[in-house]
Amino acid sequence: MSQSELSNLIWSVADLLRGDYRQSEYGRVILAFTVLRRLDCVLAPTKEAVLDTQEKMLAQDLPPDRFMRRASGTSFYNGSSLDLSKIIGDQDNIATNLQTYIDAFSPEVRDVFERFNFTEAVDRLVKNKLLYMVTEKFAGFPLHPDQVTNAQMGLVFEELIRKFAEASNDTAGEHFTPREVIRLMVNLLFIEDDDIRPGNNVVRTIYDPTAGTGGMLSVADEYLMEHNPNAALTMYGQELNDMSYAICKADMLIKGQDVRNIIAGNTLSDDGHPDAKFDYMLSNPPFGVEWKKVQKEVQQEHKVQGFNGRFGPGLPRVSDGSLLFLMHLLSKMRPLKDGGSRFGIVLNGSPLFTGGAGSGESEIRRHVLESDLVEAIIGLPTDLFYNTGIATYVWILSNKKPDHRKGKVQLIDASSLWQKMRKSLGSKRREISDEGIAIVTRLFGDCIEARMATLIDAEGKETGQEVVEAGQDAPRAPEGGKVKLRPLSMLLPNKAFGYRQITVERPLRDEDGNLVVGTRGKQKGQPQPDSSLRDTEIVPLTEDVGAYFEREVKPHAPDAWIDESKTKTGYEIPFNRHFYVFEPPRELAEIDADLSEVTKTIQRMLVELAG
Repeated sequence: MSQSELSNLIWSVADLLRGDYRQSEYGRVILAFTVLRRLDCVLAPTKEAVLDTQEKMLAQDLPPDRFMRRASGTSFYNGSSLDLSKIIGDQDNIATNLQTYIDAFSPEVRDVFERFNFTEAVDRLVKNKLLYMVTEKFAGFPLHPDQVTNAQMGLVFEELIRKFAEASNDTAGEHFTPREVIRLMVNLLFIEDDDIRPGNNVVRTIYDPTAGTGGMLSVADEYLMEHNPNAALTMYGQELNDMSYAICKADMLIKGQDVRNIIAGNTLSDDGHPDAKFDYMLSNPPFGVEWKKVQKEVQQEHKVQGFNGRFGPGLPRVSDGSLLFLMHLLSKMRPLKDGGSRFGIVLNGSPLFTGGAGSGESEIRRHVLESDLVEAIIGLPTDLFYNTGIATYVWILSNKKPDHRKGKVQLIDASSLWQKMRKSLGSKRREISDEGIAIVTRLFGDCIEARMATLIDAEGKETGQEVVEAGQDAPRAPEGGKVKLRPLSMLLPNKAFGYRQITVERPLRDEDGNLVVGTRGKQKGQPQPDSSLRDTEIVPLTEDVGAYFEREVKPHAPDAWIDESKTKTGYEIPFNRHFYVFEPPRELAEIDADLSEVTKTIQRMLVELAG
């Protein structure tokens, strides 16, 4: 059974709930029971061994917890002789037995069901006389690990959340990131780490401050296990949404991870891992969401702790907290002497350019670029996420840049590397193709510049695309056709994104046109500026301010000067501008010929209508 078929089968429970529940309430019941059934199946093979161990330890007056975990073969257990099959066998006592079963789980599992408000859900099902039918349905679902792998189960959870979000007009994108985007980010994180190659016994840590259901952590773990079974990845995370947190924690339990590393709460106002540093980090913070609720705590940390805290570089405008998460990840980077860190974060277009020189956003960009932390920014296709069709970008940052990357930022325009989905899922109509992931991974891994060649036949139809690396010749055009070349990957110095905003002053004059000069202090005898003539100029960091002023300003305003005290340094990353390719308009003769042909066609049609 495919992941999609299984999720549809599980969601069919909604047919039982219809009428007694609103559509927006289906998910809370279905997701909680899905987690319960999965845990039930995982523990089934060692059920008897766990019960025997519990009995022996209690007989010896020893605390059984540690021994029961060992007997279960997982990091959790259930000390009840009940399971879902036995529970539905006693229809008259199903509510009591179900609660007894939940209470017999180890503490970390009980916390999962508390997050789901499972007791209230059971009481409501009892009230609506649905508890037996729902429990019976779930008891028959094939969720044993031998039938459904952890990776498949993660996809099932994501599909269920998407259905839940659609039914409640919620935003599925707040809960998880498309898997192909995560695969791309994970590829970029690990590709430069030679120590994780097969045969090396290495332990790495990975952290997601916006963990959702744990999809990013899971894909990273799958990647590492696939490439090096001897490697181990210890996962850490924090999640605000209770339902997502519960699913993430359950998933980590099944994987054998220490679930104490998964924290509930708001990352920005209450850091769940205040002193921890990590090897790798991944995050997809919510796009364009204001941080007004945590404004007091964030501003206090910025003001009091400065660069000793998380938000030293500056604070973005309250309407978008994306860059707060980027700074949070910066604070979690392991020092270079301890191995350093690399992280990937998904952001919308706003953090690239919003805010002028001296603004919070510009100062944050200035910090990461002047500190040489940005390795690459990858522009993704639109219509890729479940809750928005806007353009998005993956930022890769590291404090352990290899020598050939130092002082540079790689920009990769992957906006055309997509394929259409057979069926749209919310706003998601496209997905990054496997070929697209491979292209971006190779360009990043090799740290090379490249162009994309689009082949167009004589009729103007696109016949294919080909990546042309730096130094390679473009492919030959089809007969009668042409080849269009556009930038795909480029390497730019950090300074290419910086500029100085200079203030140009012109003198104040009286009614007779005479200069007005200062009469006191430092301004005595100096021309006074006319605020109505004041202007600003943007000078790239790569250009000398004096030379720019002499060339661009002096010829037009010989009496102008620069007020050095008002000069500000800013940074922006005009991603689209770097990849813009000017296409000249068609020749006038060609346009005239087309118009003449259209005119003749219209005249012919009018004659036919008149006849």
